[in-house]
Amino acid sequence: MPEHRIVSVLCRIEPGCLGPDGREHIEAFCALAQQAMKHFAADVVTWTLVPRYDKTQPEMEYSVANKSLSRAQVIQYFNTLGQDVDTFEETFNDKLTAFINLYLARK
Repeated sequence: MPEHRIVSVLCRIEPGCLGPDGREHIEAFCALAQQAMKHFAADVVTWTLVPRYDKTQPEMEYSVANKSLSRAQVIQYFNTLGQDVDTFEETFNDKLTAFINLYLARK
């Protein structure tokens, strides 16, 4: 897919997902998770995983060529790829959950 058509996904991860002391680990976790997830749907999206310190900000944001996409635009975009955005996000969340569990087991 042409570079200008790749969707950038900004995913904010709650420190609490890493337990009561998650705030101490979230920066390092996001860096590791970024590496682990960079190959997931790499033909369609690029990932940026950051801590979610401000709960007023959305968990996920999508953009193309630095222009934010509305939810309707994201749905339409994924439909043109023959994919369902809800299924895509569910699969991502499953992978992220598995990585969280792996990270916590090593902590």
